[in-house]
Amino acid sequence: MAVAGAGLGRLRAAHADREQVIDVLKVAFVRGRLTKDEFDARVGQTLASRTYAELAVLTADIPAERAVAEPRRTPARTPKPGVAWGTGVIIAAVVLVSAALIGNAGLIYLAVVAVFGAAFATVGQLLHSRHERLRKQHAAGPV
Repeated sequence: MAVAGAGLGRLRAAHADREQVIDVLKVAFVRGRLTKDEFDARVGQTLASRTYAELAVLTADIPAERAVAEPRRTPARTPKPGVAWGTGVIIAAVVLVSAALIGNAGLIYLAVVAVFGAAFATVGQLLHSRHERLRKQHAAGPV
């Protein structure tokens, strides 16, 4: 971390900065630049560090061009099919109860449309999740 030399050394580091240093330490450990004991000690020091200067000391002896960790990628979240169906059913139930209390045929029609809309969304989500699962299996190759 070159931030200590850039005048940021005394500034407080964020949790994300500590995670980045831990990622660098992981790469250095995997590549054999740190022993298990050194890695464990530095991770402990990283979690206790409060400033950029304290974090910079922990990675100062690790070559920067070789120890840069890959950025973290969060997996894409696929909506669950039951969510759309459950929402549609709740809306339809509320509208049906309202229609029954008021005696409005238009609300009953709206409730039926809500049920069909929820069913349509559920089928779309099921097909999408199946497609994603098959795509991942294909990308992984034969077992």
